[in-house]
Amino acid sequence: MIELKPGRLRIAEIRAVYDGDSDVTLEPAAFNSIQDGAEAVARIANRGEAAYGVNTGFGRLASKRIPRDQLELLQRNLVLSHAVGVGEPLPAPIVRLVLLLKIASLARGYSGVTVEVVEALTRLLHAGVLPVIPSQGSVGASGDLAPLAHLATVLLGVGEVEVAGERLSALEGLRVAGIEVMTLRAKEGLALLNGTQVSTAIALAGLFQVENLLKTAVVSGALSVDAAAGSLTPFDPRIHELRGQPGQIEVASAYRALLTGSKIALSHQDCEKVQDPYSLRCQPQVIGACLDLIRNAADTLEREANSVSDNPIVFPKTTEVLSGGNFHAEPVAFAADTLAIAAAEIGALAERRIALLIDTTLSGLPPFLVRDGGVNSGFMIAHVTAASLASENKVLAHPASVDSLPTSANQEDHVSMATFAARKVRDIARNVNSILAIELLAAVQGVDLRAPFATSAQLAPAVALIRGHVPHYDIDHYLAADIETVTRLVETGQVAALCPPIAPLERKAP
Repeated sequence: MIELKPGRLRIAEIRAVYDGDSDVTLEPAAFNSIQDGAEAVARIANRGEAAYGVNTGFGRLASKRIPRDQLELLQRNLVLSHAVGVGEPLPAPIVRLVLLLKIASLARGYSGVTVEVVEALTRLLHAGVLPVIPSQGSVGASGDLAPLAHLATVLLGVGEVEVAGERLSALEGLRVAGIEVMTLRAKEGLALLNGTQVSTAIALAGLFQVENLLKTAVVSGALSVDAAAGSLTPFDPRIHELRGQPGQIEVASAYRALLTGSKIALSHQDCEKVQDPYSLRCQPQVIGACLDLIRNAADTLEREANSVSDNPIVFPKTTEVLSGGNFHAEPVAFAADTLAIAAAEIGALAERRIALLIDTTLSGLPPFLVRDGGVNSGFMIAHVTAASLASENKVLAHPASVDSLPTSANQEDHVSMATFAARKVRDIARNVNSILAIELLAAVQGVDLRAPFATSAQLAPAVALIRGHVPHYDIDHYLAADIETVTRLVETGQVAALCPPIAPLERKAP
């Protein structure tokens, strides 16, 4: 069970919910904070003073006062009118994160919602009743309005949910979760819609995927060093300590741990080759820099997961309602864009190693990694596929955060595009999964071709993992199936699990 402490949610807890743990409860102290915020909104509504989001219209309609007897209708209309998302629904793991982050934000007590709203969201998460949320329609400012509206409509009995992979109506989903159709009170609809929870949830999913890619790339890159009879000198700790970059130092250590004791490495100690191409010897510098970027992004996203990104914000002690811009998801957009760059670079370096391995003049291996070349094409076109994916990633890695298209009649005149920035991290990650799968196939083939010299004891399990699913490449065959098989090994973290320990992304608890 995860006891959610609003404002103190950790990456490890977020990861657990992403991986399928829905047994989440709020710490008891949170209910007092929620109640204080709800009572403050009730007092404000009873006073009749103009307060944005409580008794006014929204956006450019903020100057329009709403009569007290229409406040509940105002919230319902707001939710329904904003549920305009399009595109493929977000996958279940991300929707679990959206629910978790929305609960965590509302439970801080600064959004003015009632305990009933937070409990309803918690029941949805616990019961695995996941709102169907279209993936497109947010510009990452004024919150993730459209996608969060699709979450909120479920509480009204409108829309669809997914339960154990099956689509149900919202009303059926509420019954499964044991929740009555809700009537939203003053401010509650706006609080549900406003916030960065969707863009942050998608970016967190991307974070976990890119972390998996990095660890996989350390394993595949080490295998490529051995397959290409590369030098171990570039991984010497003295080189990396002189530069002082923490990710580089740590990644170099991981490569050393994997390659130490390789019989292949010992077999060519006296060769005439002076230096290897950058894709082999600069791996600590490139992958280490990626690690530093990933950790910076993790830091930002963990803070955002604990934030109050609503607008307006209710301060219960003074009953003040302050309008600001915490809904602007620029920090999330920047974090997602840097994750995209890191993921693209992991793939770009892997593609270069594949190119090196199939080039007999660089690797010393048979052309295209097959003994009977000519009648067999070997890994010739598998590399073309990797190059194609790496090239796609160059476009996808272009920052989304540098773009802004004004919305809401120019009231929202600068937006973050955080949700798209986060979505494309996952697109790049899918491409890199396949690039790394092709590298693993090529590198293991190269290691096979170095027989009778063997790779290290630390890399032997990686060879065994691949060979347990895909046989040695003797003659040309239907290679797409092999790539698909190894891609699944990459995606599920089975290769990453063979990487030496790299310090976790989680920050130290305050």
